[in-house]
Amino acid sequence: MQKTLEPNALTSGDTGHVLLGSLSRELRRHLLFTLGRDEIDSDPNYCFRAAAIAVRDRISRDWRSTREQVDAANSRRVHYLSLEFLLGRSLNNAVLNMDLDDDMREALQQLGVQWEEVVEQEQDAGLGNGGLGRLAACFLDSCANLQLPVAGYGIRYEYGMFHQLIEEGRQVEAPDHWLRDGNPWEIERPEDTKTIQMYGHTERYLDADGKPHSRWVGTHDILAVPYDMPIPGYRNGTINTLRLWKATATDAFDLNEFNAGSYTESVAEKNNAEQISMVLYPNDASENGKELRLKQQYFLVSASLQDVLADWVKNNGDDFTEFGKKNCFQLNDTHPACAVPELMRLLMDAHQLEWDEAWKITTECMAYTNHTLLPEALERWSVGLFGTLLPRVMEIVNEINERFLSYVAAEFPDDPELLKRVALIEEGHNPHIRMAYLSIVGSFSVNGVAQLHTDLLKSGLFSDFDRIYPGKINNKTNGVTQRRWLSHCNPALRDLLNESIGTKWEADLEEMTALVPLADDAEFRKRWRAVKLGNKNRLADYVQQHTGVDFPSDALFDVQVKRIHEYKRQLMNVLHVIHLYDRIRRGETAGMVPRCVLIGGKAAPGYHIAKLIVRLTNSVAEVINKDPLAKNWLRLVFFPNYRVSAMEVICPGTELSEQISTAGKEASGTGNMKFMMNGALTIGTLDGANIEIREKAGAENFFLFGLDAAEAVATRQNYDPNAIIAADPAISRVMELLESGQFNGNQPGVFGELTSGLRNPGDQWLTIADLRSFIDAQVKVAETYEDPELWDRMSILNTANSGWFSSDRTIQQYADEIWHVKPVGK
Repeated sequence: MQKTLEPNALTSGDTGHVLLGSLSRELRRHLLFTLGRDEIDSDPNYCFRAAAIAVRDRISRDWRSTREQVDAANSRRVHYLSLEFLLGRSLNNAVLNMDLDDDMREALQQLGVQWEEVVEQEQDAGLGNGGLGRLAACFLDSCANLQLPVAGYGIRYEYGMFHQLIEEGRQVEAPDHWLRDGNPWEIERPEDTKTIQMYGHTERYLDADGKPHSRWVGTHDILAVPYDMPIPGYRNGTINTLRLWKATATDAFDLNEFNAGSYTESVAEKNNAEQISMVLYPNDASENGKELRLKQQYFLVSASLQDVLADWVKNNGDDFTEFGKKNCFQLNDTHPACAVPELMRLLMDAHQLEWDEAWKITTECMAYTNHTLLPEALERWSVGLFGTLLPRVMEIVNEINERFLSYVAAEFPDDPELLKRVALIEEGHNPHIRMAYLSIVGSFSVNGVAQLHTDLLKSGLFSDFDRIYPGKINNKTNGVTQRRWLSHCNPALRDLLNESIGTKWEADLEEMTALVPLADDAEFRKRWRAVKLGNKNRLADYVQQHTGVDFPSDALFDVQVKRIHEYKRQLMNVLHVIHLYDRIRRGETAGMVPRCVLIGGKAAPGYHIAKLIVRLTNSVAEVINKDPLAKNWLRLVFFPNYRVSAMEVICPGTELSEQISTAGKEASGTGNMKFMMNGALTIGTLDGANIEIREKAGAENFFLFGLDAAEAVATRQNYDPNAIIAADPAISRVMELLESGQFNGNQPGVFGELTSGLRNPGDQWLTIADLRSFIDAQVKVAETYEDPELWDRMSILNTANSGWFSSDRTIQQYADEIWHVKPVGK
């Protein structure tokens, strides 16, 4: 007799929803039937997979409902295009947002496993590199929390950037195969596969009405297969979607070549196609690397635009009258800049619109976010490479450029040099397309990500465009989601806050201001200190586990974690550590406090100086951590393979947040916001969002040092770092220790490029110029830390005033001022 399914697995006829049983029963069912375990298995890895699928089952009902509500509302939608989405782990976040924490813990206990052990089984999703990708992830979280009709579009990379190993002090890159065991959160949607064209050539032809058109022929086609991941809102029934594209060949292999014995050639097309979504950000040091990166960028935008247009045609036919009003594409930096000419191509070539109508639609729905003040970081593609790979798109870029320059010439006839400065194609021996300029011209909104950043864009990098398009450039200061960066990663502080000021802050961080009066409550400060100590102990265990170095919990935990780059000045941090070490060796410990310094971050594989900074940090750490004189005063570690899940442990245990970039170089920063939310005090320059953090926290609760952006510009005119070194005995001793080989091991001169760079009058990072101010500010840090009551009060006030830095606020501003979208939800 055939067994019937248990009632909890049946479909309800009146609701159309799967009737789910208890979470415990669902975990067991998925272990037995979905994962094929012969008996209930308490292996943590299988328990993770069963837990993820069980949670996804619960998400699926609201996911479907959200799609139906968005379709029914027929309102404006936003499509967030980004080459990076640094999601981290999804299980803990989903359990928090779906309010399943207690149920999940109980269900896992019945299987004999602990929640914390299960969570550790999940790989960090290798879909991003650093701040840009993590910001995109926070933005998607906030869009779902605010119930906005926003979908993310990215690439389903098989491998993340790289797994960072440290061998003999050097960074070594190993593959980050995060999808090795699959991804339980994704759902493949092969029915929505799109075809992406590359190479080939264009032809002109006349349609039935005698109108001229272009078509792209002789192309090498690649398939884009979508995989959807759910983005749950915070306990509100809204589940938005992140759609990731995987590249595959149109045919798995050439059967004729296979039968003829040409096995390698038969699968070459498949391998070449799959390279596009194989690795996050291939090294572009070679021409092949550059070509692959451009392929990635075009692959993302073409697949995503085709997806949106297909949905539009399904519901509206070929009437695009309202398309620009009903859709908005947010370009996250210049990586998706190809979206401007690609939308033009699709509207004209696939849907037969004329140029003027297509351009009106395009400029009605494109919006661009800039994330850098470094001119060298603004993407430029050679016309030769671009035209070979994307010949039809190149024609459209040329046409956009010509029409734009004609407009500028007519509007500004008295400034002929303006045309050269703003041309989308930079002329010369090897002409290049300026992708940021293309993004500006093709968008109705251009925004910076901190007030200083936006001001500097308008007065410097994009000043000509601010003149041509007054009012187009606007500011949207970044934010981070408090659900992950406080509630999830700092449960002890979350519980204290919920008990003290209620739970509303998890959905509205402005509610955190209720903490302000508690900063003067001695009993509350005591409880606050206990929470921080517990988090420090957890971080100390984590550091010991990953580096073997002990961090005494009574020391000041001083942290700088971010991408390794000269402008972020990890090198200055190391110089200060050497200064402290020199004081210890000289017996000058009066006024010092025990300090544990943690530096972490990845250097791009081809960035030699950044990798040298990693090596120096490890070399200095090795010397200091072995010296018995320093044992009671100073420890230094370089934390390997910094990533989202590591930050979730580091951030709550940090007491001093190092945000020490050269003023005028950091667009915003988001790590500074995460540390502030968790009660760390900031030592920083007036750069990026530091300015706004200092304004919100109060100048008295921020350790300021260094030149501001205007002073930095002026200093570069007559910069003489050698004179500064010679005039300051402490800095002279630091340089002497560095240059004498104290930290070189058995390799003389290994750090010569770093020391010569510090002494170079052309050093644009002005490290020596700011070093004395940095040292003095660190003295103030130590003095303050010696007064625990004062430190705790400042810590509480930082958290209390962090509401402005929620990504909910940022996204609400995008929704109101750029996207013009309203919530769609229950």
